Amino acid sequence: MNYERELEFARRLAAAAGENAKRIRAGGITAETKADASPVTIADRENERLIREAIEREFPGDGILGEEGSSKAGSSGRRWIIDPIDGTRDFVRGNRFWCVLIAIEEADESLAGVAHFPMLDETYWAVCGGGSYGNGERLHASAIDSIGACAFSPNGLHLREVRQYLPTITELMQRSWVVRSYGGALDACLVAAGKVEIWFEPKVEVWDLAALKLIMEEAGARFFAVDGSRRIDRGTAIGCAPGVAAQVREAFGIPG
Repeated sequence: MNYERELEFARRLAAAAGENAKRIRAGGITAETKADASPVTIADRENERLIREAIEREFPGDGILGEEGSSKAGSSGRRWIIDPIDGTRDFVRGNRFWCVLIAIEEADESLAGVAHFPMLDETYWAVCGGGSYGNGERLHASAIDSIGACAFSPNGLHLREVRQYLPTITELMQRSWVVRSYGGALDACLVAAGKVEIWFEPKVEVWDLAALKLIMEEAGARFFAVDGSRRIDRGTAIGCAPGVAAQVREAFGIPG
């Protein structure tokens, strides 16, 4: 299967959700704080409702998991994973780096994934076995093979969970050619595009990663959690150019 139907559906839906969020924000928004201390707005919830209802109409047998509470087991063995606004802090502040993330997975592997950045007019997508693309252009991870030549994008430096990794992050920052943090999903997409060589997140959820992992790996980049696995449910994430993967693993003390 090539999953083109699922991909085109996800691309259309992400674009519609992006326009919906822009419309809501133009009317004024306020953010609430969730139990995990992350912010949420009416746009997050309305986007998730819009996406969930579209999936239920188009693919009624598929399961659904969304950041804002959507949960459906489904009967097909497949599951859509939704982050209706990734980067809500950017969305609230009027920064341009927020996006809509939609992916479909089966047997713990993403089949198709989309990351749509409405304010940047950029859309990244990938299909399992079909490559990774940014606005229609095929993406390829960087060929750089030395940390000294890398662009490093560490994120979540304000979080409690990052403390145990700070010595490693500081070392990598000092060794890298440049340090730039654009905001989670965009950093991951730039790894796929060959513009960033190392991306690190100390605290992430499956809806943050389902699309991004596929977009990076289909571009030839490497993805792994701090435990060394390729799973998206381990709470941490590292994306990097293939030529520096062994050096990054060594820096974090990851076997393999």
